[in-house]
Amino acid sequence: MGILKTFVLGGVHPSENKLSADVPIQELPVPEQVIVPFGQNLGAPSNPLVKRGDKVKAGQLIGEASSFISSNVHAPVSGTVLKIDNVVDSSGFRRPSAYIQVEGNEWDEGIDLSDELITKEDYTPEEIIEKVKKAGIVGMGGATFPTHVKLMVPPGKTAEYLIINGVECEPYLTSDHRMMLEKGDEIMVGIRLLMKALKVDKALIGIENNKPDAIRHLTELAKKYEGITVHALKVKYPQGGEKQLIKALTNREVPSGKLPVEVGCVVQNVGTVFAVYEAVQKNKPLVERVVTVTGKGVSKPSNFKVRIGTSIHQLIEAAGGIPEDTGKVIGGGPMMGKALLNTDVPVVKGSSGILLMQNHAASRKEESPCIRCSKCTNVCPMGLEPYLLSRLARVKEFDKAEKEKVMDCIECGSCQYTCPASIPLLDYLRLGKTKVGENIRNRNKK
Repeated sequence: MGILKTFVLGGVHPSENKLSADVPIQELPVPEQVIVPFGQNLGAPSNPLVKRGDKVKAGQLIGEASSFISSNVHAPVSGTVLKIDNVVDSSGFRRPSAYIQVEGNEWDEGIDLSDELITKEDYTPEEIIEKVKKAGIVGMGGATFPTHVKLMVPPGKTAEYLIINGVECEPYLTSDHRMMLEKGDEIMVGIRLLMKALKVDKALIGIENNKPDAIRHLTELAKKYEGITVHALKVKYPQGGEKQLIKALTNREVPSGKLPVEVGCVVQNVGTVFAVYEAVQKNKPLVERVVTVTGKGVSKPSNFKVRIGTSIHQLIEAAGGIPEDTGKVIGGGPMMGKALLNTDVPVVKGSSGILLMQNHAASRKEESPCIRCSKCTNVCPMGLEPYLLSRLARVKEFDKAEKEKVMDCIECGSCQYTCPASIPLLDYLRLGKTKVGENIRNRNKK
C-alpha cells in the first residue's frame, strides 16, 4: 500500500474505540411521536409551513428555507401536528419545533421507497442542485452546512476535485463506516451525481486505514466508475477536517479565512452523498439517518437508522439502556461532541452519534496553571496558539483574538486533549469564536 497519506501539521492519536464497527445498521421502529426542529442547519432556520391540527405525510415539506444559507425541513412521519413550540435540542439551545403525533406510515406522493438501485445520470447540474435543495440536505458529518450552497461554485472560481470524506476520525463513531459497507453502490451513484453537479471529472474518497474492509469494498466498486479513486489515509485525528483532508489528498492548503473551493476542492461526507442519491434518484427528502449509539458501558453498541425527530432516549433504550456508571451523555463523539442536558432531545440531521461516557472518563480534572509546555501548539492542525487564544477569550480581548485568527479554529479539541494542566482550552476557543463572529457580523451590517 506504500506510505499512507495524511496532513502534516499537528494532530493527535486518541484511542479509536470503534465498538460498533462490526454491527450492521438496524432500522428502529417509527416512534409514537417526533419533535422536528425547524433549525437543523448551519445558518437561518426554516419558516414553519404547518400549524396545530394539520395532517402531514412523511416526506412532506413543513419548513421552508428562509434565506440563502438555510435548508428545507420535511415531516419524517405521517400524522397530526400537535403544536409548534420551542424545544431544547442537542446544541443546548431552544428551537421552534413541530410536535407530530404518528398515525400510520403514509408517504408524500412521488417518493420511491424501494431498494432498487437507480443509476440514471441524465440530469443537468442545475437539476441535481435543485433536487438537493428541495430535499433539505445538509452536511451530515456534523457541520450541517446546506449542501446545495456548497454545490453552487461562486463566479470566478472553479472546482477541480470532489473530495469524499469517509474518514470518520472521531473515536467511537461508526455510522459512516457502516454506510460505506452497506450502501456502497448508492454512494458511488451519489458521487457521480455530485461530480456532474460540480462539473468535475475527479472524485477522491479518503478513508482512514483502520477501515480496511471499507477501503477494499469501495475500491472494488470504484472500478466501474470513471474518475472515482479511493485513498487509504494514515490514522490521525482530525483527519476528517475539510482542510486537513484536502491537504492529505491533494497537498493543497486552504488559505486562512477561505473556503475549500479557493483551491479547487469541494468536500462532502459519505452520509451526505447517500442522501444526495436518495434525493435525486428517489425524490426522497432527508427525513432519516444512521446514528451510532455506543460507549464502553453500553450493553449493545449499535448503528441505528432512525427518523429525524426520534427521541435520543429511544435509541439509548434500543442499545440496552443507560448503564449505572454513566457520567455524561454526549451528542457526537468524545472530541467534538457536546454533553446533552437530557435524553429527551430529538435526533436531527447532524446527529452522527450518541456516546455514553462512564463516570471516570466523563469527569474533568481540576485545572492547574499552564506550564508553557507548548503541547497545545504542537498538536493544533491549524497552526494556531490555543493557549494564547483561550487566554484572550478568558480576559475578553476579542479584537486581539480575531487578529490571532481564532476564527480559523476548527474546534477539534486536540489542544484540550493533550493539555497536561487540564485547561478547558476548547471551551474558551468556542467562546472566542462566538464573540468574534458576532463582532464580524455587526461590522458587516454597517
